[in-house]
Amino acid sequence: MVTSIARQSVIIKCNMQKSVLTGNYEFYYAAGLIAKLSGVEISDDIKPIELGVLLHQEIEKTEPKDEQEKYLFSMLKDYKPTDEYDEQMKELLLWGKGEQYLWTVTIL
Repeated sequence: MVTSIARQSVIIKCNMQKSVLTGNYEFYYAAGLIAKLSGVEISDDIKPIELGVLLHQEIEKTEPKDEQEKYLFSMLKDYKPTDEYDEQMKELLLWGKGEQYLWTVTIL
């Protein structure tokens, strides 16, 4: 349930271009999307602070392809991850990496 809500939240924020990331769950799903969209390798077990550093480096050298991706980048640039980490964050990272329904909230 938490993973589905975090996924939907990130997609809605990118589509509406409103709000910010509000926690590490959203952060991990967004990171998975970055891995999918840019091809950057992200370890499945990466911890939040290390992930934040990696994403900031990747975002600086990547040009977003559309408005949703551009907004995703801006949310990640502004987000400061906490040390909090659990298995649902790993699940969200993997979900983002393998996302088949980019920018679509409802999946069948």
